Amino acid sequence: MLKALLLENLHPHAEAILSAAGVEVDARSGALDESELIDALSGVQLLGIRSKTQVSEQVLEKAPDLLAIGAFCIGTNQIDLVSAAGRGVAVFNAPFSNTRSVVELALAEIVALTRRLTDKNKALHEGVWDKSAEGSHEVRGRRLGIVGYGNIGSQLSVLAEALGMSVGFYDTAEKLALGNARRYSNLEDLLDWADVITLHVDGRSGNAGLFGEAQFKRMRPGSIFLNLSRGFLVDQEALRDHIVSGHLAGAAVDVFPHEPKRRGDEFHSDLRGLPNVILTPHIGGSTEEAQEDIGRFVAGKLRSFLETGSTTLSVNLPPLNLEPTPGTHRLAHLHRNTPGVLATVNRILAEHGVNIEGQLLNTRGELGYVVTDVPGVLSDDVLAALEAMPETVCLRQFG
Repeated sequence: MLKALLLENLHPHAEAILSAAGVEVDARSGALDESELIDALSGVQLLGIRSKTQVSEQVLEKAPDLLAIGAFCIGTNQIDLVSAAGRGVAVFNAPFSNTRSVVELALAEIVALTRRLTDKNKALHEGVWDKSAEGSHEVRGRRLGIVGYGNIGSQLSVLAEALGMSVGFYDTAEKLALGNARRYSNLEDLLDWADVITLHVDGRSGNAGLFGEAQFKRMRPGSIFLNLSRGFLVDQEALRDHIVSGHLAGAAVDVFPHEPKRRGDEFHSDLRGLPNVILTPHIGGSTEEAQEDIGRFVAGKLRSFLETGSTTLSVNLPPLNLEPTPGTHRLAHLHRNTPGVLATVNRILAEHGVNIEGQLLNTRGELGYVVTDVPGVLSDDVLAALEAMPETVCLRQFG
């Protein structure tokens, strides 16, 4: 029986879907460090994680049985994607499932910070009646600067306009502006213009340190800053300095450079205790609706990969959308993308008298993925010949 290890308190749908597919599931609530993860992956074919578990090259090297990883979140920077691809380990994520949840949290925080609800709430809990409009503003007419105009940034753009905000954005890629949003060609011009800056970029290593002293200094006096993206993008000390000095009127931070592994662990940050600052424990996508959808979506991708070899929406392998073909045996050959591989595969099959009933090929960068349907189970000689090809990364059979 195939085994799956699910970490970080994934939605029960994930366990139910994999169990129904005949997979033995070990579900745990917290993240694991590298040595713990290596031990836990012995004999495991599927790994499900969220953002805290780091799947390094060393982990992958010590997990020869691993077939696929499901990142039950948007980001995949916690996984060594190149090393996983080089071992034929498919990685799937949930690029769309929690976008609405993140957007709604960002909007709620923009309203709360602009109205200084954090300070009013704190004062009233302390028994102080502070009925004043000082420092409180409507979001209507304010200028929202979005850094990163992907699935989250673009949806936030539309909803912010509906609230009456003017929207500008900066993205390193060419993106179609939605509604009346204005595209800025550089980050500096966006910072000069916006009253509110919010980060929604991906976790690639090149984005580390994206926002620091120079960027905070460039922001307009009295503006607001949000980071619901990645903790390592922002210099937390510089953010603190600009809040304390009064240059920034407020901030909301959902992600941190170092986050506790488990619920209930102590949290440390230079941003604790600051006025008009909202700190949340990486819950941008943590709504019941989003987690249910993520659990269903990613587990479904893992199940489909196990049953058919389908790599649709894989972030590291060539994508092939494959359906079951009853009555046939399926051979999946992941290989280095060099000329002549397909011809060699077909020659080996022909030399052993194997008829091809269907075949699909796709490539991504240095890898190629060819899936061949044949009438019956292949002999050991055929498999040995295919595995002996110098271009072969891994060979798997389905059906």
